[in-house]
Amino acid sequence: MHKNMSTLIQHELQYPAHARSTIVSIGMFDGLHMGHQALIRRLTEQAHAMHAISTVITFKQHPSTLLTPSDAVPMLTSLNERICLLKAMAVDVVIPLTFSQELATLGAQPFVLMLQRYLKMQGMILGWDFALGHRREGSLETLCEMGQLLGFSTEAVGPVKYHHNIVSSTAIRQALLAGDICAANAMLTRPFRIESTVVGGDKRGTKLGFPTANFSVTSQQALPADGIYATIATIEGQPHSAATFIGTRPTFNGAARSIETHLLDFSGNLYNHNLKIDIIERLREAVKFNDIQALKAQIALDISQIRQILSGYDCCGIMKRVS
Repeated sequence: MHKNMSTLIQHELQYPAHARSTIVSIGMFDGLHMGHQALIRRLTEQAHAMHAISTVITFKQHPSTLLTPSDAVPMLTSLNERICLLKAMAVDVVIPLTFSQELATLGAQPFVLMLQRYLKMQGMILGWDFALGHRREGSLETLCEMGQLLGFSTEAVGPVKYHHNIVSSTAIRQALLAGDICAANAMLTRPFRIESTVVGGDKRGTKLGFPTANFSVTSQQALPADGIYATIATIEGQPHSAATFIGTRPTFNGAARSIETHLLDFSGNLYNHNLKIDIIERLREAVKFNDIQALKAQIALDISQIRQILSGYDCCGIMKRVS
């Protein structure tokens, strides 16, 4: 038997019956960038002032995977990473909701009533461009009016700007596509991360003298532009300086896009291990070389430059201060 809509939402809106009231924020929070961070800080401040539980509702998958599956939005962060980032910002409760067809067609007021019933919602802290419900009928103005009738507060947090432009997940994706990793990282307030299990490759890097760990990522993973990047790779909690290639291997007439990382000063088997890659800076585009020796010489130059770049960063990818 399939669960009906209210049973599924009730199941996912799990909350102890004896717990205090909540202050709620709702959104995808993909990337948890500086704009999101301003909203979350206000959420936790308001919850503390009202002796309530700060609660974030996020979605397990981007709504576009259901509404426009042929043009689904690539994600900056996985669900697990979003939850970890939110918890690190002292959010008390994070609730992932399935963005189902039933939820997509649910009206704003029925959803709000569920939040009041199941979460004891006392207030909402929302982004400046937020709307919820079928066809985005629950605008900020509508929710404010609804709050006055149903007895909960509403507050909107304004946009945050970077170089006079509004910070958004879309702006970060555009920066990544343009190869502007510095702008993307600035808006994220941390290095952009790719995480995956290491898979077997064709060992071409090993034959060149620079063994690489090969990533397997889905089309739903946002990626930077093709090129060579200075990165920090974390394996089993240990950070390592690394050179990462993203592209189609033009020297070998490759067609499929791949991600390969060479960990500097590391030896060991990485297959089937989880590897996190924090992307720090872009060195150059991926180009085709006339012969293998020219490629090997360029890789050696790349690694030398990467060592120099990463000497200015700590193990978390944060630039060191110059005294």
